[in-house]
Amino acid sequence: MELSGARTLVVGATGVLGGALADALRDEGATLALAGRTEPSGAGGEPTFTFDALDLERCAAVVDEAADALGGLDLVLVAIGVAGFGEESENDIVTEHLLTVNAQAPMAVGRAALRRFPPRSSSDGRAGGTLAMISAILADVPTPGMAAYSASKAALSAWLTATRGGVRTQGVRVLDVRPPHIETGLAERAVAGTVPSGIAAGSDVATLVGQVLEALRSDRRTVTFDLRSGEYALG
Repeated sequence: MELSGARTLVVGATGVLGGALADALRDEGATLALAGRTEPSGAGGEPTFTFDALDLERCAAVVDEAADALGGLDLVLVAIGVAGFGEESENDIVTEHLLTVNAQAPMAVGRAALRRFPPRSSSDGRAGGTLAMISAILADVPTPGMAAYSASKAALSAWLTATRGGVRTQGVRVLDVRPPHIETGLAERAVAGTVPSGIAAGSDVATLVGQVLEALRSDRRTVTFDLRSGEYALG
């Protein structure tokens, strides 16, 4: 897709990764709307919105508000999530929280976005749209001590895969970004537990942002990470 001029909603723009993605897209010339748990710092009068990821109706409403503010949407990028660690027998409430924030909230945003993307026959030359979400390598590599966390990311990744197949004929592209642990401070703000020993240090935010932008430009379906080689791959 062409990023310059793309009417773009970044959900999670107040987070480290979401903010970095918003900055990069702004540099590419995208027309931004920003949504965050707290009021985002929009540059140059960009429309901003707040939401609580535990409020699924509000998650969907943010999309409609952004589409109205921008005159439509070409790209919705979701970078929200929480971490949780510990023995699964003790995590009933934590599991519900993780599944809501990491899976259900992005899905609610995604469903609303699909209703607001321009149709393939759009008279202004725009077609379809792009839905991009940050899941995690945990979707591919479920990890002991992170069972619920892994499950929440796997649920989102599976939803993106199935949705991609269902909207292809509408010209909608779906990008699933499955990075390794990124140094954003998310693990230190976990809703439960502490990071298990042996987990590698976080990877670089800027490198991931570059991979996401390249995947968007080239209409890729996935950004994945190979633990053996330590390299990203676009699929």
